[in-house]
Amino acid sequence: MANGVLVFAEQRDGAFKKATYEALSEGHRLAAQLGQPLSAVIIGANIGHLATEAAHYGASTVYVADVAPLAKYSTDGYAKVLVEAIQTAQPGIVLAAATAMGKDLMPRVTARLDVSLASDVTETHINDGVFTVVRPVYAGKAYATVSFRRTPAAATLRPNVFPAATPDTSRTAEVKSIGATIVDALQAKVTDILAAAKGKIELTEASIVVSGGRGIKGPENYYLIQDLADALGGAAGASRAVVDAGWVDHSHQVGQTGKTVSPTLYIACGISGAIQHLAGMSSSKFIVAINKDPEAPIFKIADYGIVGDLFEVVPRLTEQVKALKRN
Repeated sequence: MANGVLVFAEQRDGAFKKATYEALSEGHRLAAQLGQPLSAVIIGANIGHLATEAAHYGASTVYVADVAPLAKYSTDGYAKVLVEAIQTAQPGIVLAAATAMGKDLMPRVTARLDVSLASDVTETHINDGVFTVVRPVYAGKAYATVSFRRTPAAATLRPNVFPAATPDTSRTAEVKSIGATIVDALQAKVTDILAAAKGKIELTEASIVVSGGRGIKGPENYYLIQDLADALGGAAGASRAVVDAGWVDHSHQVGQTGKTVSPTLYIACGISGAIQHLAGMSSSKFIVAINKDPEAPIFKIADYGIVGDLFEVVPRLTEQVKALKRN
């Protein structure tokens, strides 16, 4: 690990994602333990200003691919640029956030480098100079401690698990331009990306998530989940049963075949607690379950449980939250 830690600093529309600050902070912590530098890679268009922000989170060198063809995320283009940065920096550790982009990008990058990738990591450690990570296996029923045989050791970090540090605005970084020639070899061009409505909190980055299950009985009742989430300043999620029934879009799905979330507060409304759903939210700090079935499996992992009809409980919770905010 002679050349420190490199972090893929994901940005969207010219701004870092919350998970990026977490990855940079964790990368800086690991680099400090190793006594080695932290570097960052930023890819996109009109994103040169983000190099200063990466420096504030500890990066001493920032590789910037600020080129128009990469304004929209391209798996092929981003992978080629990131591989170039890794081959140039020769880091011992490569980190990225386990976001939709990170999960799509990092397997391709590590395959090209012929190294291993530990995905959805929840802990990182440096023991006697050796980098090890902890990640869930078997749908979250167990956790494995993983070390690496080759360098760079690559890992994606689960969002909302690693704390973001306070930025130090006195820090500066050396900025190096990359990617100018690689984009000429792109085999495909991304013309458009369909994004969710602006103003909504990204499910994987929310500190509060309210999810609805089959107990909401129909799509016309999902507003109960959304109203409580809005009142709390959080995001609305759903179980696979709700998504499969076509009641809400797949982008709301929490679980093994949906999104993995780790909010401070997770409220499960009318969700029985199938193992596939638990795999996507069991690492939440506090779990509140609302279900009229006292034997529902969700209560086994819940910190707080309310046995009752969600159609009575959820509206009252929403009103109480709104009342507290008014006072």
